[in-house]
Amino acid sequence: MMRSWTALAVASAAIFAATGCNDYGNTFQGNTGIFLQFISPANVTAGGPDLTITLTAGNGSAFVVQTTVTWDQKNIKTCVVTTTAANICAPPNDTGSVVSVTAVVPAALTAKSGTHFIQTVQPHSGAGTNGLSNPVAFEVFPPPNPVPIVSSVSPNTATAGSAAATLTITGTKFLLTSDPSGGSQVLWNATTQTNLSVTNITATQIQATVPAAQLASAGTATVTVYNPPVPPLPSPPCAVNCSGFGGGGASNGSTFTITAAGGNAASASNAMVEEETPAVSLDGRYVAYTAAQNGHSQVFARDTCQGADPACQPRTLLVSSALDGSAASDESHAPSMSSDGRYVAFSSAATNLVAESTAGRQVYVRDTCFGVSAACTASTQLISTDPDGALVGTEAILPSVSASGRFVAFLAVTATYSSAASVDKSGASASNNAFRQVFVRDTCLGTASCMPRTTRISLEPGNGPGTGTSKPAGPAISGSANHVALAGGSTATLFTHSVAVDDGVFLALTKNQR
Repeated sequence: MMRSWTALAVASAAIFAATGCNDYGNTFQGNTGIFLQFISPANVTAGGPDLTITLTAGNGSAFVVQTTVTWDQKNIKTCVVTTTAANICAPPNDTGSVVSVTAVVPAALTAKSGTHFIQTVQPHSGAGTNGLSNPVAFEVFPPPNPVPIVSSVSPNTATAGSAAATLTITGTKFLLTSDPSGGSQVLWNATTQTNLSVTNITATQIQATVPAAQLASAGTATVTVYNPPVPPLPSPPCAVNCSGFGGGGASNGSTFTITAAGGNAASASNAMVEEETPAVSLDGRYVAYTAAQNGHSQVFARDTCQGADPACQPRTLLVSSALDGSAASDESHAPSMSSDGRYVAFSSAATNLVAESTAGRQVYVRDTCFGVSAACTASTQLISTDPDGALVGTEAILPSVSASGRFVAFLAVTATYSSAASVDKSGASASNNAFRQVFVRDTCLGTASCMPRTTRISLEPGNGPGTGTSKPAGPAISGSANHVALAGGSTATLFTHSVAVDDGVFLALTKNQR
């Protein structure tokens, strides 16, 4: 791709006109300094720090000690190194041979994209000389566009023959329509690729319409977000070192399933998510719930903007999010939300939610960053963990989180009996298998000088997650985390003081958790 020499010629002529008039002011002269062959680097991306450039003379010409570098005809800090002033900038009266010429371009000069011209000027005297080199164009490229990341698409299923559907795509690094590239595009790839009509874009959420024609038949489609590259400058800006210029690209894909009306596929889709109780924040603004995505039940959190500033935009986040932002690799259930809506505890059989190695169903807490005005990065931590080994061989389900999000109560169950024994934190020795156990995890969130710990509250006989057709009941922790209500207390061993509510429900007093 060649540069536009027309623009360069016009700029050069302007420079000659400004500096090349003779004593009579009616003719032009050519530049009489050195021939500036090239500059390294030859271009840069806008927005970087101060830049040091190295200049090279050619065609048998040579720099002199008194050489000064100009940027758009304005002097910039120049350093000339000579044979007698090695590794330092030589003084003007140095008599050595020039080894190198460098100059510092302040960050303010490369803050915005555009074309600039670099020259050198050296001492000159007498008629017909001006000491100027030829100008060399220097390109400041706009920053490359990022590659977007999709964390969730809602809804992600429809019945064949449905009317047009509006998708809400949640993620990061989306480009607004005001971007010079035109903004992010939503691609629908079924048998052929189609651009969906986008109705609204923010940096983290896009709404797009799927036409009814794309939902006519059962099947699947992949939804991706594409960021176009930065558009080229008015004149072709890039001749060398152009790899990756413009940036942009396609996000990870999210699967959208179109099921046959009334068929087995529709029934299977509905069966992926059990009916579960959603969780809501104290003020009612945030709601956590489960929904099907990518063939698994996933946990989501919705900011409804109820009671918020009018500028608030409702949005949905994927809570059961993998380390790379994709959906959990297996079933996720039972969301429980802190009072302010920021923290969501849930159970998941996925193995890609945290860096630690996990097996079976485990309990996690996701910091959604809802309601946080300062810088915040969403993150997930494993809750059902215990360095003393009391949780080895168990599956953790049915979490309940305290008002602050710091404490999480959950049920740990085991599938088979083993004679292996473990010692809980109270010092009692007991078999860890063929029991249902209630634990409380202190995550130390929002506190200093605190060591996370897991405390066993109760131990109840029971082989596996359910006996016959019954389902296990999970604990409920109070907002202050001073009390935990638990079912099955009549057959359980309690490791803390408790109050009987009825024959099968006890209220454990856990004030020592604080």
